[in-house]
Amino acid sequence: MYKMSSTLRLTAIVLVVIGILGIAYGFISAPTSPEEAMEIVAHSDAHHGDAHHADSHSEDAHAAGEHDAEHAEHVFHQLANRPWSAFMVPMLFFFLISVGALVFFAIQNVSQAGWSPLLFRVMQGISNYMLPGAIIIYVFMVLSALHFNHLYVWMDSAIVEHDAVIQLKTAYLNVPFFLIRMTIILGGWILFRTILVKNSLKQDESLNMQLYKKNLKISIAFLLIFIFSEAVLVWDFIMSLDPHWYSTLFAWFVFASMFVSAITTIAMVTIYLKSKGLLQNVNDSHIHDLAKFMFGISIFWTYLWFSQFMLIWYANMPEEAVYFVSRIENYNLMFFGTLAINFICPLLILMNSDFKRINFIIVLTGVLILVGHYFNFFLLVMPATVGESWSIGIPEISSVLFFAGLFIYFVFSGISKLPLVPKNSPFLKESKHFHY
Repeated sequence: MYKMSSTLRLTAIVLVVIGILGIAYGFISAPTSPEEAMEIVAHSDAHHGDAHHADSHSEDAHAAGEHDAEHAEHVFHQLANRPWSAFMVPMLFFFLISVGALVFFAIQNVSQAGWSPLLFRVMQGISNYMLPGAIIIYVFMVLSALHFNHLYVWMDSAIVEHDAVIQLKTAYLNVPFFLIRMTIILGGWILFRTILVKNSLKQDESLNMQLYKKNLKISIAFLLIFIFSEAVLVWDFIMSLDPHWYSTLFAWFVFASMFVSAITTIAMVTIYLKSKGLLQNVNDSHIHDLAKFMFGISIFWTYLWFSQFMLIWYANMPEEAVYFVSRIENYNLMFFGTLAINFICPLLILMNSDFKRINFIIVLTGVLILVGHYFNFFLLVMPATVGESWSIGIPEISSVLFFAGLFIYFVFSGISKLPLVPKNSPFLKESKHFHY
């Protein structure tokens, strides 16, 4: 039985506290008027010498000099959105990692995999973050619907009245239906998680094949529902930030990002527990299989990235290409750097079969993958909400620290409440003797 160490608990709490302070600073320092927004931009250009600001805000400074009120209003809304967007990126990133761990667990059940039962409790422990993560998301989205921020322009009736494209989508993009969908999907996922983990723990008491078969059927139902509900949630939370734009590959693209991040987290938590003398039956072959998934899903993510980018760029339809134009113009280094981190690094490192068995290399690659996919989520959210007024500062770093601390606390406190080995899994013996 694992017991969360006081050092790890204290680290998580410290991260949360530092994160809260930084997040509060981000909201307090956000501009309250267009004039203040332009002063912030001018101050940033003059004193920080940041290349990004110098490039992306040169027109802002010129417009301010000409007293361009409309432009100043635009910059004001972007900077006012920044602390909300900085909070939103890791909020979704860490929540979807926990969901991805549950999906991976369900896939193992459905496929009746013999190698993975020793890792079930790691997957279940990571999914323990789903409930607090969903609560935070729900509160965030309700505040958005109440106009505490302007992230979702389709929620603003004044904008919709003058936007013919959004008007055509109001049957779907409206606040009541949005909240109903969110409630059903988040609640449904948490319900599935609760039942699956509860049945898994019950099976520890005795070898009950009925419970095993029940979890198998529930896992099938969850995966079938997840296929559609994940797409809806991704459309609602992320793609609707750009209500004029859509992509039929978008839901798969986000799924690949969350799934590889989840598998990477499973591998890193497993290695951490082994370093503490736990999970003694987990061997290099188990780690090797997790690394193969990290490698394979990274390639799958790259395939979707290229397919979406290439087709839209080649067709060169303005209403579609604008999505990538804004990212290449204002986020150029991050846009292509994310591709390099998420594709080239896993490809070059994990292509070697021997490297997949070396814990240090798996952890190093895992850190790169998680950082790369955090920036992938950053690129999904920031260009639509903050635009060219983005930067990485206290609000962004503090939000990551807050959610990382919260994630660590709930994951490891969840694992500490579970027996690390599922005693009566029908494939446990095969998992203990898994070697190749």
